[in-house]
Amino acid sequence: MDTITWADFEKVEIRVGTITEAADFPRAKNPAYQLTIDFGPDLGIRRSSAQITKLYQRDELIGKQVVAVVNFPVKQIANFFSECLVLGVVGTDKEIVLLQPDRTVANGLKIG
Repeated sequence: MDTITWADFEKVEIRVGTITEAADFPRAKNPAYQLTIDFGPDLGIRRSSAQITKLYQRDELIGKQVVAVVNFPVKQIANFFSECLVLGVVGTDKEIVLLQPDRTVANGLKIG
């Protein structure tokens, strides 16, 4: 594992947002959802492709707060442009458990 500096960590913008929409993503190489996430008035709405289909159903994602990196460049995945990276814990069978605050917080708050 490479070591990073504190300055490297400070460059990463990790924020809380609320999922407002979740759609199937049939053109993705690996099973995924297309998520629309509200990061509050300063960052606005961002979209993300998330490979979280093993443990989550689309309808249960709506209203769920998630933690995401919001300052990566946009990444094209098939016909979709992912604008942030939703973070999760990768299990032994590569299932993803979403990272989320244990209490509701304002969208857009920074993780530090």
